[in-house]
Amino acid sequence: MRIEIRDYAHPDVAKMIAEVQQEYVIRYGGVDETPVDPAEFTPPAGLFLIGYLDDTAVASGAWRAHDAESVEMKRLYVNPTARGRGLARAVLAELERTALDRGFRRLILETGTEQPEAIALYLSSGYEPVTPFGFYADAPKARHLGKTLTP
Repeated sequence: MRIEIRDYAHPDVAKMIAEVQQEYVIRYGGVDETPVDPAEFTPPAGLFLIGYLDDTAVASGAWRAHDAESVEMKRLYVNPTARGRGLARAVLAELERTALDRGFRRLILETGTEQPEAIALYLSSGYEPVTPFGFYADAPKARHLGKTLTP
């Protein structure tokens, strides 16, 4: 897989966001309603990655600054046709690397109980429960995880 940084307005970003939002509809009955400002995903305070197989966008992941030390991950997703190949883990590793390279020391995220494979990925990658934050801080199905980034 080739991973590229893309502007939030790039067509492949829009494609992957639409796919992940549809996944949320299937799993939770609605889209992720977290407020998102596209400018938050512009370097150096943010980043959006797209993973390609044979020039087809099949994976995504992004982060935006949460505070001076932390970034919040958003939109980690792999198209169903490309799952089971370690692509989510590869995008996650690149998100961690790029955040650390930009001087951030912690990555936090929100996921949910209806995404057990995501929770398993994060836990196996060293993420631990953190104090709930953000739009879904009080949502019963939400899970909030974080990890200290190290070189």
